[in-house]
Amino acid sequence: MLLIALGLLLLALFGAPLFAIIAAGALLGYQRAEIDLAALAVEVFRLAEMPVLLAIPLFTLAGYLLGESGAPRRLVNLTRALFGWLPGSLAAVALVACAFFTAFTGASGVTIVALGALLYPALQQAGYDERFNLGLITTSGSLGLLFAPSLPLILYGIVAQQTEVGRGVGIDRLFVAGLLPGLLMLALLLVYAFRHSFRLPRDNAASVGPGRALLDAAWELPLPFIVLGGIYSGYFAVSEAAAVTALYVLVVEVVVLREIKVTQLPGVVREAMVMVGGILIILGVSLASTNVLIDAGVPERLFDWVQAHVSSRLTFLLWLNLFLLLLGCLLDIFSALVLVVPLILPVAVGFNVDPLHLGIIFLANMQIGYLTPPVGLNLFIASYRFDQPILTLYRATLPFLFILLFCVLLITYWPWLSLGLVGG
Repeated sequence: MLLIALGLLLLALFGAPLFAIIAAGALLGYQRAEIDLAALAVEVFRLAEMPVLLAIPLFTLAGYLLGESGAPRRLVNLTRALFGWLPGSLAAVALVACAFFTAFTGASGVTIVALGALLYPALQQAGYDERFNLGLITTSGSLGLLFAPSLPLILYGIVAQQTEVGRGVGIDRLFVAGLLPGLLMLALLLVYAFRHSFRLPRDNAASVGPGRALLDAAWELPLPFIVLGGIYSGYFAVSEAAAVTALYVLVVEVVVLREIKVTQLPGVVREAMVMVGGILIILGVSLASTNVLIDAGVPERLFDWVQAHVSSRLTFLLWLNLFLLLLGCLLDIFSALVLVVPLILPVAVGFNVDPLHLGIIFLANMQIGYLTPPVGLNLFIASYRFDQPILTLYRATLPFLFILLFCVLLITYWPWLSLGLVGG
């Protein structure tokens, strides 16, 4: 058994698909427990019984359609027109626009590629130094992960609901829980950006005035109100809000604005669904793997071990942050969610950590993991996108990384930030 486990680990290190490794581990566990191997297929099929799961492909499609349209350019123009009177306002434009865009695409790398082409040259022309520009855009790419309708928020809710202690974790409550922590990160980065660029001239390079920019973005501006307003007014469930959002974006970008041709739709849908397929197949086999671990009593043994070596809740949270930061460097956020949440959620609840609070701690750390040397994913994406050495990206993101680490400590040790608006 140990040899097989080591073999699977080696296969993973040599690049074998993660879902295949997880599935093999689940099958091995079922065989050892003398459970019919068809149980794996049953677990995958069980995904179809989760109505909220529809939100993932629908929100992803909406995000990819926005990325292929002129929405990023209009969003940048709007924020420049509204905030151009502030000294160094273009930095605020980058932070706000990237946070909004990432919230809808759920993929920070997509934001760096899509908006970086607009913002990086504009920042250079406005007089910002290159290191600051690289750090700002690389950091901004992951800012929206705590804002609705971020896919990682939805996925955490789905995974948590499969555990005994996380059944009360509603995705609508997660959307609210992420609001203040996300705004905290955005606000502190804005303060740093304004301070860094205070002596720069005002950004008067907006291509259109505020009125025209508002008019141009009139079709995109209702999106947050459709998602959040529909859910919290009681008109929509999360999956229904996703369907309305996808339909709205499709009609606007294809029929009304005609920025995406009908002939382009199959390609956009294919790209979006490739991402969704990867998420769902990992989620399906991970549900099977989670059941194996639960049946084997792994969460209980893990909790006993942690309790024997960790004396307090505060110490547990500190070690949890260190573990999640390391995890964020090594795994993409979707794989980390489905693999690790079922294990750490019962342990965290045993230390009186609210499941909603844990979700925000988890995502905030994973968000920083994208930027953490030596193997943070966004560092390599930005290095490739802007043709810069990876060591330059390391140095460029350090000030932003320290600010975000401070935010994570506040989020971790001040639970009200996550629970205050949801009544926790």
